[in-house]
Amino acid sequence: MEKNRCDIDNKYKWDLTSMIKDDTEYQKIVSEIKLLGDKIKRMQNHLVDSSENLYCYLENSKLLDEKITCLYIYSNLYFYQDMTDKEGLKYKNIAEKLNDELAIKLSFTATEIMNAGIEKIKEFISSDKRLEEYSFYFEKLFRYKDHILTDSEEKILAASQEALGTCEDAFSDLDNTDIDLGFIKDEDNKKVKLTNYNYINYLNSNDRKVRKDAFKNMYNYFEKHINTLSTLYLGCIKENKFISSIRNYTSTLEQSLYSDCLDEEFYNNFIAEIHKYLDLNYKYMNLRNKALGYKSHMYDVYVDLVNKKTEKISYEEAVKHVKNALIPLGNKYLKDLDHAFSDKWIDAMPNKYKRSGAYQWGAYGTNPYVSLNFIGNIDDVSTMSHELGHAMHTYYSNTNQTSTYANYSIFLAEIASTVNEVLVDEYFYKNAKTDDEKILYLQNFLDKVRTTIFRQTMFAEFESIMHKKYSENEVITRELLCNTYYDLNKLYFGKNVVIDKEIQYEWARIPHFYTPFYVYKYATGLISALSIVSDILNGEDINNYLEFLKSGSSDYPLNILKKANVDVTSSKTINKAFKLFEDKLQLLEELIEKKEKNHE
Repeated sequence: MEKNRCDIDNKYKWDLTSMIKDDTEYQKIVSEIKLLGDKIKRMQNHLVDSSENLYCYLENSKLLDEKITCLYIYSNLYFYQDMTDKEGLKYKNIAEKLNDELAIKLSFTATEIMNAGIEKIKEFISSDKRLEEYSFYFEKLFRYKDHILTDSEEKILAASQEALGTCEDAFSDLDNTDIDLGFIKDEDNKKVKLTNYNYINYLNSNDRKVRKDAFKNMYNYFEKHINTLSTLYLGCIKENKFISSIRNYTSTLEQSLYSDCLDEEFYNNFIAEIHKYLDLNYKYMNLRNKALGYKSHMYDVYVDLVNKKTEKISYEEAVKHVKNALIPLGNKYLKDLDHAFSDKWIDAMPNKYKRSGAYQWGAYGTNPYVSLNFIGNIDDVSTMSHELGHAMHTYYSNTNQTSTYANYSIFLAEIASTVNEVLVDEYFYKNAKTDDEKILYLQNFLDKVRTTIFRQTMFAEFESIMHKKYSENEVITRELLCNTYYDLNKLYFGKNVVIDKEIQYEWARIPHFYTPFYVYKYATGLISALSIVSDILNGEDINNYLEFLKSGSSDYPLNILKKANVDVTSSKTINKAFKLFEDKLQLLEELIEKKEKNHE
């Protein structure tokens, strides 16, 4: 039974006071933010009158961003630790309202600087050394010259954002608030309510009937609402096409890639490269069939090949496992990691009304924070290492960059976390006492690649097809959506899996599709992480990786990645990642054959 938050030992709770000490300081920061916003607003039409004015604007804007980000993140962290707490809800509402107001009030700034022209800004930089820090900031800003609208147009677009998010909000209600997945019978033949949260547990059940029933219940719900969900997703495509057209992009895809200085050729080439390795996924699926003793259906692809260890792991033991697994990252990394525990970055235990899952969030000038829902199973160790990877990336970026360049791109965000996860898999495999344990840890690694590289690339390809068809004036129907998704499953899984008809509705439950062209970053992130881990385990200089972690957004993502000797546009890098997959696949095959011989 879940405890109330007040009953959780303080040693397992984070300490948010490094961000904001109390309500008095909170209200003081709110006032400071409003004053800074007003101060910048008064500079309208004078931002570029002189280098002094420009510097004054940039410094005030930087300070404002630091304060509003700190307030926003603190408010959400406070709220998420107990979502029935009225104080937390009050803070969340204050921060969101203030953030929206500032976006509208200060929407003029980019347009005003852009109108001055890059030559004038370069003159200011050459005559005022204080502006040199902002050189790359201006370079990125002026890349958007053809995509920034007039002052009045930007204000209208900023004010419309809430309305334009209605399709996503409606999907969220259908997927969370209104969802009813019915009941199934569990392994003990007890009637249980199926939910979004326990679905994956039942899909991992050792009882095949439980898996099948959970699968069918899930997609029966989405089939019933497929017309509404098709309309909502089409609405999302229309919204993003509208915004990209208004901003003079040739496509939604171009707009989505633009901030990372990537192009559509990169995106399409990446998908084509992953297609070259689909045979490895087919081989893995066939090996799974061999271990399970039957041809898998879609509801079988998540089940473990051996029973997981059931004994509980204490939080303290999990911390030791994570530290031991991360030894290859070097003494400095481990010493810095200790701050997470000594400075109370982590909120470890579940409590009533705490936000589910795990996440990391950090504001400049404060500690990064990690929320877990630790229950003591082996997966919790991997989750802890993953979120601490995010936290250390934030810590290194914040302590080595100014706030202007501290926030690393989403394109880079899943690399450090996944490096840690892969090292944990490697650690558990090397320390496994039985063949079954080895099989489990190899499967964990292979499933990570299957679900993060192959699956997320399949999602990325589905998005690309749909947005392109809409831009070419093809009518997007529920049949087109479902048939396209079904065919992609056949392509990515191959003939070694029965592609059940229900899987055609899976696209309708993927929330990331409402943030177009986001999911491919999970795939590129894992490929980058596998390349880095391969180098680390082969004795490459760990400082290359640390330099990557320290770089924040001080350059374009592909250039920052090169500091870690990774070029994700290169077939060589992708091949290095899949070589690791192939090696683990070979080890798994040998263990399964050994197990079969022992049973003869």
